[in-house]
Amino acid sequence: MEKIYITGHKNPDMDSICSAYAYSVLKNIIDREHTYVPVRPGHLSDSVKAILGALKIDPPKYMRNVYPKVSDVMLIPEEHLEADMPLTMLARSYKDSNPSAIPIYDQGKFLGLLSVDDITHWFMSELVDDSRISEEATIRDLLREYDPPLQCSDLFEDAKQSLSSSQNRGLAVFEGEEFRGFVTRRCFLHAPSYKVIMVDHNESRQSITGIETATVVEIVDHHRLDASKTNLPIFIDTEPLGSTCTIVYQMFLRHNLTPDAYTARVLLAGLISDTLILKSPTTTEVDRETAKALARICEVDIEEFGREMFSHVESLAKRDPERAILSDFKKYTEKGIALGIGQCEVTTLHDVEVYRETYLRTLEQVREKNGLNWATLMITNVINQHSILLTTGYKAEKFLPYRHIGEKVYDMPNVMSRKKQLLPEMLYALNGPST
Repeated sequence: MEKIYITGHKNPDMDSICSAYAYSVLKNIIDREHTYVPVRPGHLSDSVKAILGALKIDPPKYMRNVYPKVSDVMLIPEEHLEADMPLTMLARSYKDSNPSAIPIYDQGKFLGLLSVDDITHWFMSELVDDSRISEEATIRDLLREYDPPLQCSDLFEDAKQSLSSSQNRGLAVFEGEEFRGFVTRRCFLHAPSYKVIMVDHNESRQSITGIETATVVEIVDHHRLDASKTNLPIFIDTEPLGSTCTIVYQMFLRHNLTPDAYTARVLLAGLISDTLILKSPTTTEVDRETAKALARICEVDIEEFGREMFSHVESLAKRDPERAILSDFKKYTEKGIALGIGQCEVTTLHDVEVYRETYLRTLEQVREKNGLNWATLMITNVINQHSILLTTGYKAEKFLPYRHIGEKVYDMPNVMSRKKQLLPEMLYALNGPST
């Protein structure tokens, strides 16, 4: 069955990971004509790893990109021949199946790929030299020197170029050291296109590498809509809710289905993480009711479940600063000004003084590397609903409405949401009278 990949954004957080998995469960139930595969386009942060491990949730497999690859077009041989077999065996194979190429082995080890061109070349040479075909000849005598093999993971366009510059009509394809199949020129007449469902994001620049070559068939998200143009109408479900996992659960209900206990646990984890134990301003009544329903299915207490989740998040003092900042980092552009806002969840702010200078230096490096005008990091205590803001130097900083508690450091009581609370204030500051 054709595979359709379900992917979250490049910096996979809990909502992105959990909604991709749970939506694959639902889609595989309601659509038996395709196979839905959840993937993640980026590496997990230490916090997400810790939470998933504690909850015994297996993350989706890592997928680097959705560019078409050799494995998508290679031919799988139905037979192979041994090099020391007589030519009559070769003739019989072509009479029976007329293959475009045949893998040749030497006592079980791949030796080369025998094409029709190889066979024709040998027979023509024999006729010119001897005017007869040697009775002692074996398949081995027909093999010529062949080009280095391709790998299954090689990109379609790169492999197409390799074959076009080769004198051979086909190339062997390996996976590591193992022969898997072969490609011919006909394999590259049309580039295949992966089918993708985007969850917890809808902007191409936030998505898996190569999304521009893929066919996006669905979008399920709870952010602002800035999706790329599609060639055909697609299914889109974007709702102003606190979590994509909430949307996925509502989809289960629309199909009169109830997620199993494991899937409910996954959905609850994503919902609790994105709504900061239902305390974020983005939380809606639908999120609260969804959390209650999921908690009943997997038999947990919401508050205890949330506290247990976040208890596994390490102090920022123990984490790699750059990885921590980029683990949940969003970029925005307003009037030509490039902004970057990261957010890290913690269970205490008492140790900020220990690491703030290191994180301020690293935040400046992140700003420079990403070509941003202004970068901030929101450090949020999910238990006490309190945040601290670290910022790089920018002229609009003085218009932020928060209490200045140190150079490039601001106190943010009751601020939990980057999207609903911090981002609007930063945009307002950019439009200040002195900017």
